[in-house]
Amino acid sequence: MHENELSYKIRGAAFKVHTEIGPGLFESVYEIALEHELHKEGLNVKRQLGIPVQYDGLKMDQGYRADLLVGGKVIVEIKSIETLLDVHYKQLLTYIRLADIRLGLLMNFNSVSLKDSITRIVNDL
Repeated sequence: MHENELSYKIRGAAFKVHTEIGPGLFESVYEIALEHELHKEGLNVKRQLGIPVQYDGLKMDQGYRADLLVGGKVIVEIKSIETLLDVHYKQLLTYIRLADIRLGLLMNFNSVSLKDSITRIVNDL
């Protein structure tokens, strides 16, 4: 499945979770609920997946953890905070570059309208 098709399904599942649960809970609640919805859609989802990082010949087996990796092609970074900062966008861009992934979705579930709180971050897409 292409990244854009995955993105569509991920956003649909996220809207369902946000509508059912509402804003203001811990990130882990949304992460687990979104993983559940995506599994129901038949998608391959890995949660809290350790991603290796290489630096100057040094390989770190777990440089960071991706909240969700969907279909092996999209990293989803979940937040539940008052305001997203520039560093959150840069963080996801770093994640997708290091993982050689072309698309990332940054979602802030602590918002009245999730539609306005999902950002696509691309890496050569």
